Amino acid sequence: MPANKNGALRIAMLGHKRIPSREGGIEIVVGELAGRMVSYGHLVTCYNRTGHHISGASYDEATKKEYCGVRLKNVFTVDKKGLAAMTASFSAALCAAFGRYDVVHFHAEGPCAALWIPKLFGKKCIVTIHGLDHQREKWGEFASWYIRTGEKTAVRFADEIIVLSAGVQQYFRDTYNRDTILIPNGIDRHTPKEADLITKQFGIKKGEYLLFLGRLVPEKGAQYLIEAFKSVQTDKKLVIAGGSSDSSEFEQKLRTLAADDPRIIFTGFVQGQAMEELYSNAYLYALPSDLEGMPISLLEAMSFGNCCLTSDISECTDVIGDYGLTFQKSDVSDLKEKLQSLCDDPQTVARLKAQSADYICNRYNWNDVTIKTLQLYGADIDDPIVSTEKKEYESTVHQ
Repeated sequence: MPANKNGALRIAMLGHKRIPSREGGIEIVVGELAGRMVSYGHLVTCYNRTGHHISGASYDEATKKEYCGVRLKNVFTVDKKGLAAMTASFSAALCAAFGRYDVVHFHAEGPCAALWIPKLFGKKCIVTIHGLDHQREKWGEFASWYIRTGEKTAVRFADEIIVLSAGVQQYFRDTYNRDTILIPNGIDRHTPKEADLITKQFGIKKGEYLLFLGRLVPEKGAQYLIEAFKSVQTDKKLVIAGGSSDSSEFEQKLRTLAADDPRIIFTGFVQGQAMEELYSNAYLYALPSDLEGMPISLLEAMSFGNCCLTSDISECTDVIGDYGLTFQKSDVSDLKEKLQSLCDDPQTVARLKAQSADYICNRYNWNDVTIKTLQLYGADIDDPIVSTEKKEYESTVHQ
């Protein structure tokens, strides 16, 4: 493996929207991995898209050239639905092909349609499949074809493919006879926050609400949650926290569905203090997804000590183990019964709350994920490199 004289690998990452960002789980994963890799002394460049935040220009932040020691480079992007991901990934792949990199790490299936470019230039190419994106309802016929093309390109040309769940690992084995490496996402332990900002902004207090926090897209299942909650007999509220992704039509459908129930609150996109307070003070967290890769929001919810109710898809049940509850996927009636049962049984909720944070933080750890990924790159983890970048990362990552 070529590297700098001091053993540092030169790593490029692409396929995400931008970091630092919470526009989706991929952005969180890339930010966590890249920063920690820098802490081991490696040289990491992340290729960011240009264009507006997916939840609107009001969430745009100033362009940065560096984040926690990670070099940030913006690439050409057509900021239009259906074209942004495609143009940004091809632009980034070209930059990575001509750049002095030892490893090019592609994130998500669609961007892998451009993987052959740096591979043609002799780069080691690693892929992380964050989910089977072609199955998502929001994509049209062309987009689904393009994503499948990326998937097939990854299978053919990638040196290694990382998957987040056993189910996706089996999919690649059955569909392509391709072996993959299972490296789940990680999580950090979080200290719960008192309800302050959320009380001022949304009028909600500790234990008074059920929480959904995620992108407002069909596969996340918020429509089932709203429909089920409307029939639950409780004084608690339902908080729907998150913004739309690529399209606001579905968000409007959700708001229309909830319009006749004043207990349902939409917060819009949240991050920072508001997000931490929402996680910290919920009565329970619900994730009714039809499709997931490995849900970061579920890891986060448990790390804040939440009782979690999820659909029974393997990507969720593998995470919660015996420390959460499930309902039958897409079944509004079963979801309603489980919500009602939990609203009427605070003892069970309290028991699961007391156990969830220790369980999830002991099982999933970002440092372990980073080490396993670096080993896949070919790095010598037994002798971590102490460098200027490491010191800079350690001094800024918690600011």
